Amino acid sequence: MWWKRSGQKKRPGPGCAVWEITLACNLNCIHCGSAAGKARKDELSTEEALQLCEDLKKIECRGVALMGGEPLLRPDWITISQRVHDLEMELSIITNGWLGKNDGVTQQIVALSPECITVSLDGGTSSIHDMIRGVHGSFERATYAIDMYAGLGLPTTVITTVHKLNLKELTKIRDFLMGKGVAWQIQMATPHGRLEHKHVLSQDEFYSVALFIAATRKLHSKELMVAGAHDMGYYSTILPDLQVNQWQGCQAGIGTLGIQSNGNIKGCLALPEQFIEGNMRDRSLREIWYDENSFKYARYVKMSDMRAHCAQCEFKKQCKGGCSAVSSTMGKGLHQDPYCVRHIEQMIK
Repeated sequence: MWWKRSGQKKRPGPGCAVWEITLACNLNCIHCGSAAGKARKDELSTEEALQLCEDLKKIECRGVALMGGEPLLRPDWITISQRVHDLEMELSIITNGWLGKNDGVTQQIVALSPECITVSLDGGTSSIHDMIRGVHGSFERATYAIDMYAGLGLPTTVITTVHKLNLKELTKIRDFLMGKGVAWQIQMATPHGRLEHKHVLSQDEFYSVALFIAATRKLHSKELMVAGAHDMGYYSTILPDLQVNQWQGCQAGIGTLGIQSNGNIKGCLALPEQFIEGNMRDRSLREIWYDENSFKYARYVKMSDMRAHCAQCEFKKQCKGGCSAVSSTMGKGLHQDPYCVRHIEQMIK
């Protein structure tokens, strides 16, 4: 194992745990992977959530990103956030921006001094964003929140989840974000949760998004920092890296951890339910994380696991078959990501 070969006595903790602290949400997004709306009946109590914070620290987790649903709807979100902060883990908050006009909430966020506050923006116009988000006025609330958080000097990131319904909105979103001092993460929606398969990007449309990211980085790097998410393009024969760091294979259960609001543990929240490794109420997080049988699909990848085009790729050792979430929802199984930009380029030669 790589961490033993490097002289470490135990597996390192995740760089970031993405924690869905509640499924409660005030919007009704078409592409929501969690199909959020109402809180789960068995969501972690405050006591359990605070214990989970301690457990994350014990496995040497470096950062925690709180999301939902809408995390700011959970009554004790500030208590959980404060515990993450007090334990000296980097705190991030991912929000839909609806509560940005609530001065009390804003003051609490500022006081926490988060590593990042992230707002979701899925359209460059109110008609598209509000249609995708399912609530009138959500575009105005989101754009207000972005301007306000950035204006207050908070490290602000915008996430755009792309599918057929907003593919043509990317230029308008870029125009709005230019010069605001924010970072922009673009990711592809997969048919997981509420998104219907008919709205998923085709491979050609996916490649057009990769081209858009590459062009924006080349032409507007001084005005806007943009990057692709974990499911966006690697090892292209034409394009530069679209991510902040070069892709080194799926990091689920290695560099990342996903936590559902009822204590279920996944390597990544974008993965379907069959990838749940356990629940903190049944097994401690420490036991799940250090279990040699956990997260096998990412931790113990062999070259013989590669399938389809990935089996013949010269970068299979580094890439390990691409994004597990895309492979499992859009392909015929793991380690054969059909939305690989290199694969798409080879198909159109």
